[in-house]
Amino acid sequence: MRLEAITWERLGDLLAERLLDLKPDDGGPWPRIAFDGAPAARPGDLAHRVSEALRIRGRSSLVVGAQDFLRPASLRFEYGHEDVDAYYDGWFDTGALWREVFGPLDPGGNGRVLPDLWDPATDRATRSSRVQLPPGGLLLLHGPFLLRHWFPFDLSVHVLLSPGALSRRTPEPEHWTLPAFQRYETEVTPGTAADVLVRADDPRHPAWNG
Repeated sequence: MRLEAITWERLGDLLAERLLDLKPDDGGPWPRIAFDGAPAARPGDLAHRVSEALRIRGRSSLVVGAQDFLRPASLRFEYGHEDVDAYYDGWFDTGALWREVFGPLDPGGNGRVLPDLWDPATDRATRSSRVQLPPGGLLLLHGPFLLRHWFPFDLSVHVLLSPGALSRRTPEPEHWTLPAFQRYETEVTPGTAADVLVRADDPRHPAWNG
């Protein structure tokens, strides 16, 4: 694998250019893109950067964060507040993502996506209105562990941190989550599974292979 140094701005532009011609594998009108990575890797920042680059090029997109589809606290913390297996397997409401985000974008769907579902601060439903994604509009979903659920992505981007960088950039109270990312690396190898790999150890100058 050959990695190329790049700026975040240029990376956003290059990804947007690549997405302009992306056709969904299922023949539908809405391409679906993953921005996969640990919270410390900030894949959401890249998703928003690409969304802005697409807007400038005249293409609609919707950025959705998996962290806005958490399960209720009673389910997340059933085995304690720092259970690694629960974090890996049970914190994110993948059923709701299938139903509320991917379902409306299936061929024949209406394109009306729920942008978020659950507010962890209040532990209540957000009650947000659905967003109409026009034909040709792109779904940009960001979050951790996205490549282990068989979501129907048409292109996937993995933002990778080395174990040392991941530890340094993860806040101390969240260090208990680090074994979950080690497990993800072992079981899924997202760096090779993704279509585009971004190595983000240096937050100023990432390297990528796409």
